[in-house]
Amino acid sequence: MHNDALAAWHELVRNRNMRGLDALLSDQVVFHSPVVHTPQVGKAVTAQYLRAAFNVFFNDTFRYVRETVAADHAVLEFQVEIDGIGVNGVDMISWDDTGRITAFKVMIRPLKAINLIHQKMAAMLQANQ
Repeated sequence: MHNDALAAWHELVRNRNMRGLDALLSDQVVFHSPVVHTPQVGKAVTAQYLRAAFNVFFNDTFRYVRETVAADHAVLEFQVEIDGIGVNGVDMISWDDTGRITAFKVMIRPLKAINLIHQKMAAMLQANQ
């Protein structure tokens, strides 16, 4: 089992610091957003989305509450409160034999949370352009 990518991701989250993100992502990584209809392909765009998400999601209330790990992927359930709204979701992460993330999918509930995340992510991504 090759969990270097998962351990590195947890370290980034624990330290609340995205330094090292680029080295963790495969050049061909695919990011699936809960609010964008098409997959985002490539390291640069995936890093952009994950850095924006880091600024939106990772506050003092963010917690991974459940983790299911297989040989080349993991599902991490999280909870966080943003602007008084409880957000529940999962990060689905896949990696290759070199320990680089090849796919990152985020799913969120409830609808109120999706709408809030859509608004905040759009503002964050626009500000970083």
